[in-house]
Amino acid sequence: MTPSSGPGAPGPRAQPDAGTTGYALPTYPAVIPEAVRTGAAERHRVVIVGAGLTGLTLAADLSLRGIEAVVLDDDDTVGVRGASSRGMVYSQKTLEIMDRLGVFGRIDAKGVQWSVGRTLSGHDVVYTFDRARDSRSKQPPFCNIQQYYVEWYLVERVVELGRAQLRWRNEVVGVEAGADGVRLEVATPEGRYAIVADRVVDAGGANSFVRTALGLDSHPARSEDRWCICDVRFSRPMTAERWTWVDAPFNGGRAVWQHVMADEVWRLDYQLDPDSDPADAASLEVATARVREHLGPGIDFELVWVGPWQYRTQLLDEFVLGRVLFAGDAAHVMSPFGARGGNSGVQDAENLGWKLALVLGGQAPEVLLRSYSTERRAAAAENIRITTQSARFLAPRSEFERRLRTAAIDLARRHPFARTMVNTGRLTVPNEYPGSPVIAQGGGACLPNLPVGEGRHLMDAVAGNGLLGLYVPRGPDDRSHHRIAEAAAGVPASVVPLVPAGTPVPAGGLADASGEILRLVPAGPGDFIAVRPDLYCAGVVRDASPQAAADLLRFALAIGETP
Repeated sequence: MTPSSGPGAPGPRAQPDAGTTGYALPTYPAVIPEAVRTGAAERHRVVIVGAGLTGLTLAADLSLRGIEAVVLDDDDTVGVRGASSRGMVYSQKTLEIMDRLGVFGRIDAKGVQWSVGRTLSGHDVVYTFDRARDSRSKQPPFCNIQQYYVEWYLVERVVELGRAQLRWRNEVVGVEAGADGVRLEVATPEGRYAIVADRVVDAGGANSFVRTALGLDSHPARSEDRWCICDVRFSRPMTAERWTWVDAPFNGGRAVWQHVMADEVWRLDYQLDPDSDPADAASLEVATARVREHLGPGIDFELVWVGPWQYRTQLLDEFVLGRVLFAGDAAHVMSPFGARGGNSGVQDAENLGWKLALVLGGQAPEVLLRSYSTERRAAAAENIRITTQSARFLAPRSEFERRLRTAAIDLARRHPFARTMVNTGRLTVPNEYPGSPVIAQGGGACLPNLPVGEGRHLMDAVAGNGLLGLYVPRGPDDRSHHRIAEAAAGVPASVVPLVPAGTPVPAGGLADASGEILRLVPAGPGDFIAVRPDLYCAGVVRDASPQAAADLLRFALAIGETP
């Protein structure tokens, strides 16, 4: 499966006109299965519909867990043809996932790390943050890179792992969900064929065919707020920071975002006049004048890509419908404020991957998959709520909201306490899962990829599909973790001692090298912490007996009652 070009080839090229993409994307040959000729229906355990960011992440994740899958995509490239400049801010949690999947090194080498953001009103900086100050993860707070590069690297990683079939130009045109499988009708350039799958994961995006064919209501709501992307190269040196103007004087008093991406391309995002014509706003002449007003005279620049956009929200009532599971934009759509869309889809894939692998491997019951819907739907609802608040700050819907915004900005100029009230997009962080059916008392928080001694990090200690049990010894001779492991026999989990920084580490144990594990999940001598493969804490048992600790591990996999 060789693309016509590779990531080493030139990325963006000059934009000839606003109606075509300015990015050189790879193309992959159409895959024509033998079933097109024979007419026999194929049978597979897992079929993923959509080779976008979410679907490819899941394919790579399942491959690493030993699960084969078939990925169907109606296109023959990554990104979106004609609209390839999409997501570009990847958060620390997503970068941790990409490290585990084996593609973070390429993302890091190509993209731009950053941690500082500034919010401006007019010419005044009214709020500044630096996520690096509190970061203890192995991965940086953020890395900016065009989405198509991330998908490109994932495609090549999936091919390298060799467990998933990527079928380009294979469009799902029919779906029938039954009790013993899901039947898909697939169209290719040379004919149709059928697949019967034990599980179908719909990662087909905001306009999902599978979701529509099954008659599911995603409760769509479209905003009237309009924006225009201008991806630009220019000669003026600028710091790799996120700058956001609430009311930019060079954009008619409307909002502007400014980010640097890979290939020294800057994403300039302009809020449009609500009465403007999006097609006119994206014309080469108008876009050039807008960027010139932004950068000032005498700055040479090249327009790489221009495109208008308008956002909407969607949210399914359930992310699991029998044998069909929904992930990414097929399950939820939110405005891009705070970079919560693509990052949320990647985290859907991680949450689903380890659970699906355990269920298919017979190590956990079917009910474990229900927790995927509970956890990730709650996360999506929270992200929609947060991004909606940002949207209303940037585009007030009433005179009252406009006055509140003006008051917040005026206060922020003079008083530090008011600066966080200036809401230009609360940047994404891992959602907590307080209401999950497989998270017990003390759990729900996500741990970063923290150091655990001798060059190791927490993700290194979570091997395979199982849980990681961390026992905090009462003293140097406490070997209770062995008795916990015996009590949890048959449970896919490893149990090791965790000692505070500066304490001798027992054989096979881990050190809380930064002190962050026991700060984020407060625990002391004799306590037991269960950590899931996605680095979420499943719960804490105080003064843990071996049986109580083992019960927590079983509960976290839906194979036991509440501990």
